[in-house]
Parts: sequence; structure tokens; C-alpha cells
Amino acid sequence: MSDLNNVKNEILEGSTTLGIEFGSTRIKAVLIGTDFTPIASGSHDWENRYDNGVWTYTMEDVWEGLQDCYRKMKEDVKEKYGVTLKRTKSMGFSAMMHGYLAFDKNGKQLVPFRTWRNTITGEAAAKLTELFQYNIPQRWSIAHLYQAVLNGEEHVKDLDFITTLSGYVHWRLTGKKVLGVGDASGMFPIDTQKKDFQADMLEKFDTLVSEKGYPWKVKELLPEVLVAGEDAGCLTEEGVKLLDPDGDLEAGIPVCPPEGDAGTGMAATNSVAVRTGNVSAGTSVFAMIVLEKELSKVYTEIDMVTTPSGDLVAMSHANNCTSDLNAWVGLFKEFAEAFGMEVDMNQLFSVLYNKALEGDPECGGLLSYGYYSGENIIELDEGRPLFVRMPDSRFNLANFMRVHLFAALGALKVGMDILTKEEYIKIDKILGHGGLFKTKGVGQRIMAAAMNAPVSVMETAGEGGAWGIALLAAYSVWKEDKETLDHYLSEKVFGGNEGTKMEPDAKDVEGFETFIERYKNGLDIERSAVLNMK
Repeated sequence: MSDLNNVKNEILEGSTTLGIEFGSTRIKAVLIGTDFTPIASGSHDWENRYDNGVWTYTMEDVWEGLQDCYRKMKEDVKEKYGVTLKRTKSMGFSAMMHGYLAFDKNGKQLVPFRTWRNTITGEAAAKLTELFQYNIPQRWSIAHLYQAVLNGEEHVKDLDFITTLSGYVHWRLTGKKVLGVGDASGMFPIDTQKKDFQADMLEKFDTLVSEKGYPWKVKELLPEVLVAGEDAGCLTEEGVKLLDPDGDLEAGIPVCPPEGDAGTGMAATNSVAVRTGNVSAGTSVFAMIVLEKELSKVYTEIDMVTTPSGDLVAMSHANNCTSDLNAWVGLFKEFAEAFGMEVDMNQLFSVLYNKALEGDPECGGLLSYGYYSGENIIELDEGRPLFVRMPDSRFNLANFMRVHLFAALGALKVGMDILTKEEYIKIDKILGHGGLFKTKGVGQRIMAAAMNAPVSVMETAGEGGAWGIALLAAYSVWKEDKETLDHYLSEKVFGGNEGTKMEPDAKDVEGFETFIERYKNGLDIERSAVLNMK
């Protein structure tokens, strides 16, 4: 009872911290106490739309989702502790990285939000990569901007501000056009010494588009870059109305620099130190390794981004991970319901995932591609979910589930092999988080096989990015003078907790290596499907 009272007092005193993250399928709010433990939460499901050839969310989707998840979190507080949430010590907002949100000088949105999922900037990404001698993936904001220039889009001349989703939400709630360095590093290359956009590349871009006569320089369009812990403004009265239409929340609450889902994943897994890594596996999947030094050359398969503190990170990012896997599980649910069975989805995932562990190490000759959208790592502009087998393949449930788990990590594996087999990157530890790891031991074992490295999962990993941005918000107000984020997380938040570690199984590793060769050899099947299935 005293714990309940302690939490209640923290809420009344305003010493809690709030984190809200916009994921690709869910918006989640997490309120944490002074011991960093979640004490209340709320969530809102949403989906992107494919509209006129663009993957997008409307801004109505954004604000309705934000208000709904905040309201549910506030109701959770009321139900558990009998009080109304009126203030917090700090708060923070994070979202999917990359993409293109463009506004004019009056704050009017000029074109629909172009999300990270789009693969419509191939020409721009290739030209900028060549110009900068720095990999610019199609998802990056600068690629979207330059593609709009190449397309001759009318809105470009009216630009005043471009940002990411987290930067947009933060701007509307605080009035500040700022962005955390981790999220900013998915807009435009970052100088990790100066913790700001690369000045020479900004100049090169301006020169590149100078003949167009636009009334702006690219630096003027981009948000101000902040590192974790810096002042990013406070919640305004207008922001309160957008977040909590009931008006219970007080204005003036400090808001930490807005971050991307990659940065919050690093915070949530205590993976901000050099030679540590984390893998986030959900709708998309990415592995991030904090580097000791620059890579030896430019790889178009590898993104160079940063931690929330501005340290260099190599990221292997794949647009597609669990969507196709989830669709097949949904089919099994439909099958069971046709027999009149009531299906618990957690149990269904558990049964099917564990069945995969009974399969042949290399999936019995089966092959799958879970591409719902294009995939930069293997140069596909569109996707077609695909399942293929030979007449003599060992087609059973165990291999069927195993191949879809393996395929979910196929593109990621191609990118990670560059880091480990060509750049000889050393990784002391990898921490996994996201939906793939919810079924205990299965996703972790498959990931260890793909990485050929030990993978740890913490019990807090399920809290995800909303918890990660709450931790960054807490750091911004509770840190001691000159205390690094790495020290704060390791010593104060995690206190030495390394999670549950799983070493790679030799047969699984060998099986994944056999599978990935089949996967790479079969990519022309996927390319043919894109060409012939319209």
C-alpha cells in the first residue's frame, strides 16, 4: 500500500516523466516514476495509408491518435491511483525516423506526409550519395527534398520548414523548431564532432540546386539540432489543447529534444556506448552498432546515424520485418475460428513461434520474402509477399514458421554481414527489443543465429520506444552536471541489469547461412513478381 501511496504522491507532486512514441502501427504513452518504472500507459492503434502512390498518415490521424493514447494513459492513472494527472517533471515525444513533412512560412502543410516506408526517391538518393560521398538512403528527408526538386514540384519554392514526425509534434506543442541529433541524423548527415549538420554538405546541396533560384538555403529549412539533455522548450498553452483537450494538464512542463525510434530504442536497451548494439524488430527491423571509428568506405546498404548524444552509429535498416509473418498467423487464427475455437493471439503466436524451433536448421528448402514495400538494401522499389518451395522441399508447419521468421531478418542479415564480414566491426553485446521478441526465447534465438552473436533481451524491452523517450526526458531534468547519457542509463536506470542473454546455437547459425544464400539467389523471383504482378 505504501508503494501505491508513494506513486500517488509522485503524481501529485509532478515528479513523474511522460514519454509518447508514434510507432508505425501504434502510438504509445508511458508515464514513469522516479525509479524509472512505468506506472501508467495508454495506446492507440493506427495504420499508414497508401494514397496516390505515397505511404502516408494524415495530420488528423496524428492528433487524434496522440489525444487518444494520452487520454487512455490519464484514465489509467485515475483508475490505479485515484488522482488526475496535472503535471509532470518533464516529457518527450518520439516517432518513426526519416520522411518528409514540409511547411510554408505560415505553418501550412504543403504536401501529404511522405513516410520512411516510401521508395520513391531513388534518383535523388543516388545523386546525393555520389555528391556527398556519404550514403543517403531513400528514406532520408534530404532525399525526399531533392527528389521534389528533380520532379519540379510546385511546393518547393514555398518551403520554410521541413522536419520529421517527432519534430512536427514537438514544434506544435512547444513552438520550437528543434530536433534531437539522432532523429536529425536521418534527415541530413551529421558532423559528430560539432553535433550539427555537415556544413560542407549543406554548401554542396545549395550549389546543386542554385540554378533553380529558390529563395532559401537548405540550412534554413532544417530544425535546430540538439543533443540529449539540452533545453528544447516547454509545453505551451496551445500545446496543452492539442495533447489534453480536457485541459487538466498544466502548461510550462519541460520537453526534451524530440527523437527518432532508433534513438529511443538505444535508450530503452542501454545501447548508447561504443561497441554495443541493439536490434529493433517489428513492422520494420534495424540493427544499430555504436562505432569506434568511421567505416572504410561508403556502403549504400548501411545508414550512418547517431546516438541521442551524437556518437556515430552504423545502422542496417530493412523496411519489412513482421508484417507478412503476422499475416500468416492471422490466417491460422481464421482457420481455428472456422472450427469454432476461441483464439488467444498471445497463445497462438507462442505455439507457432515455438513450432519453428522444431524445424530443420535451414528451413527444409523453403523460401519466403515478406516484402510489403520496397527494400533499399536489395534495391527493390516495390514489394510482393512471396512463398516458394521446391517439389521435394520439406513442407511442414515447423519449417513453414521457421522460414517466415528467417525471412523477416533476411534483408537485415545482408546489411549486417557487411559490418561484421567486411568491416570487421566488434560487437560486445546486442540487445533485442520489439514485437519479434515477445514470445520468450524464439525471436531471440533466431536473431542470435542471424547475427552469429549473443543476443540479450531485458524484461523492460517490451516497453519499447515510449519508455525510451521517457528515459531521455528524465535525463534532461534529473542528470547531474556533465553526467553523460551512457553513465546515467548504465548506473541509474539499469543498475547493471544486462538482461537474459542467449548465445547463438552452432546449428542455427549454419542453417541461417545456408538459408541466406538461398534467399539471395532467389531474389530474381521477387523482382519478377514485382514486374509481373500488378
